[in-house]
Amino acid sequence: MKIFSGTSNKPLAENLAKDLGIELSPLEVFIFPDGEKRIRILDKVLDEDVFVVQSTSKPADENYMELFFIIDALKRSGAKSITAIVPYFGYQRQDHQFRDGEAVSVKVVAEILEKVGINKLIALDLHSIKIEQAFDISVIHLSALSIFAKFIKEKVWDKNSTLVSPDMGGIRRIKILSKMLGDMPYSIIEKNRDLATGFVFANKIEGKIGKRAIIVDDMISTGETIDKAASLLKKNEAEDIVVFATHPVFSEIAPKILQESGVSSVYVTDTIFVPKEKRFPKLKILSVSELISTELKKNS
Repeated sequence: MKIFSGTSNKPLAENLAKDLGIELSPLEVFIFPDGEKRIRILDKVLDEDVFVVQSTSKPADENYMELFFIIDALKRSGAKSITAIVPYFGYQRQDHQFRDGEAVSVKVVAEILEKVGINKLIALDLHSIKIEQAFDISVIHLSALSIFAKFIKEKVWDKNSTLVSPDMGGIRRIKILSKMLGDMPYSIIEKNRDLATGFVFANKIEGKIGKRAIIVDDMISTGETIDKAASLLKKNEAEDIVVFATHPVFSEIAPKILQESGVSSVYVTDTIFVPKEKRFPKLKILSVSELISTELKKNS
């Protein structure tokens, strides 16, 4: 087994390699003046099972192209099998046509990955089951919910806690976490988004809210959904609001919105590397490296 890392999230790749008791295999990434990248594998991979870690967060196109080139270089170097570990899978929210004339971008990405030569994909908390259906190869879909459940049991839970899905799309997620936590009660916020402007409306809550509300989502982009949800929960007598979300997509305005929102803490994972300029006092980061390494050990 050999593990390579792209440039998007090397700290996670290093932690993963450490968990597995191996070193990251070296590769060369050279950037030309026009922005093009040249990839060169600096390790022997002939007849080896290899793994490539690369989150395809912002800049998504650049990170995908780098991943494609790494895979191609590994294939040309004689790797026996190539598994792409893509903790955050870019374009996952474009899994169908929302309006006439739109591309199904996630299907395009899936076809390119298969064509360039991966044998398997490992990803975390995909936005919908349609993404797995876009592939003809094996897709291992891991979830950070087990990490959240353990942390909630140890640090956050009390008898007045209620899980909250910030929109109807998270019903399946919240039900799974509820079972992990011994059928913890949950509520769902009815949210609408204007596709043209992106503006979020949090309308009403289905279910009762305890004094501590635990919002759970798959990703945070602008932070507006969390902010609107927190405001609505406060109006419904929630005294403490904690957030758990797998992917810290974090637009430029997200840290300010989240820090100034009515939530007390925001827990995310390291599926996406969060630079110093996007970290804020309420932010806490949990690692998924052990979750991924456990999966790799099953098949080693």
